[in-house]
Amino acid sequence: MGNRWWAVLWLWLLPMRGEATASSESEAAAPKAPTRSWSSLARLEVATLALLPRSGRGRAEGFVQLEPTLILDGGPEFGLNLGAPVRLRAWGGAGRVRREDWDRLSDWGQLVRGLKLGSDAAPVGVWLGALEDYSLLSAHLVRRYSNRTNPDYHPAGGLLTGTVGPLYTEAFASDVLGARLMGAEVALDVGRVLLGAGHMPGRYTLAVSAVHDWGRFGGNALSVTLAHLDATAVVLRRPGLEAHLLAGWGGRPGVGGAWGAVLGVGADSVTPTRDVSLRLEARRQHGGFRQGFFGSDYELARFQAVGLEGVPLTSIRFPDGYSLQGEARVGWDAVGYRGLQRHLMLSLSVEAFSWGRLDVDGRVAVQLLERNLEVAVKGLGVGLGQPGARYLGVAEARWRIAAGKLYAVATGGTLLFPEGDGTLRPGAFASVGLGVDDAR
Repeated sequence: MGNRWWAVLWLWLLPMRGEATASSESEAAAPKAPTRSWSSLARLEVATLALLPRSGRGRAEGFVQLEPTLILDGGPEFGLNLGAPVRLRAWGGAGRVRREDWDRLSDWGQLVRGLKLGSDAAPVGVWLGALEDYSLLSAHLVRRYSNRTNPDYHPAGGLLTGTVGPLYTEAFASDVLGARLMGAEVALDVGRVLLGAGHMPGRYTLAVSAVHDWGRFGGNALSVTLAHLDATAVVLRRPGLEAHLLAGWGGRPGVGGAWGAVLGVGADSVTPTRDVSLRLEARRQHGGFRQGFFGSDYELARFQAVGLEGVPLTSIRFPDGYSLQGEARVGWDAVGYRGLQRHLMLSLSVEAFSWGRLDVDGRVAVQLLERNLEVAVKGLGVGLGQPGARYLGVAEARWRIAAGKLYAVATGGTLLFPEGDGTLRPGAFASVGLGVDDAR
């Protein structure tokens, strides 16, 4: 199947820079110690954090943020990352701790940043934690989704994968402590069924997916269900390179005339130092259906969609038309450190609609100065070219000092806070601080 979500998700759990990396010629030439089955990292960050409302509603709030972290790495089939930011009020507002961070059961899910049981090679795998840039297999229903876009909602999501003969299944829940967004996709290896187990795996596949939002969290968000059927054929397979064609059709069960179709091409190139994925799709939307419905800004759009109507995404009839969607993901590492972290990671998605709308979602992270400095930038623009377009952006820098165990961190960006009436209150945040960690 070529599914690499374990690596993508676990990337966010690892420290920025590994202490096991040799930084001198003598260290590189020295005999390597036996590989340990367990490793750990303990970390504490202390920062000043300011949340600054732009709209004039309420007072500016400032906090001292303590963020402890404990990471246990037990190899390819087990990992645990515990920790959460605790914001102690320094000025503005009432209460010692920011109430919005812990006022719902789902918010306690943020204590588990990542729990990994199993891997792609295992018959069954489980993953719990924050979902960031998550796509459900074919990605025609759930694409580049984040369950933390709402700054007052901090759930832990869950993923379950299983393989039985020619069937591969992936199921997910955006909130394991609440009835929210849930879905699954089942893929059938058609080539294996027709030509036997000796046939090249994943050459021809058929998949069906369905996703349902129960609409149980906050505001006037409504429930919604979407389903999709996909077919994929690998037309070129060489060492380190694979190209495929894809086609699909989807709709909204119970909603007449809501359907969409897609045709596309993709390519993946994987080497010890490079990981590149490219995808280009032509799409047709009709009757309010669209591909990627559960996307980057869904946790905000479910309260208030882009536009001047001021209503949830489920209440807006998406215009009939066509779109062209392209996506590129690039990871590059001249050293190949631990197989996951990269000197450069780039992800960019652009979708242009025939009726004048443009959606852009991108992120880039680069490591410099022998991995002592890491800079990451994320940006989201939804509904560009239309009234009421939405923009969000975040930038972060981490600079390691004092032999790598002490580091400075600075971050800032824009936010949108859902209000009780379903509107979105714009705001911004900025943070500077220090952190220390110890790896064993």
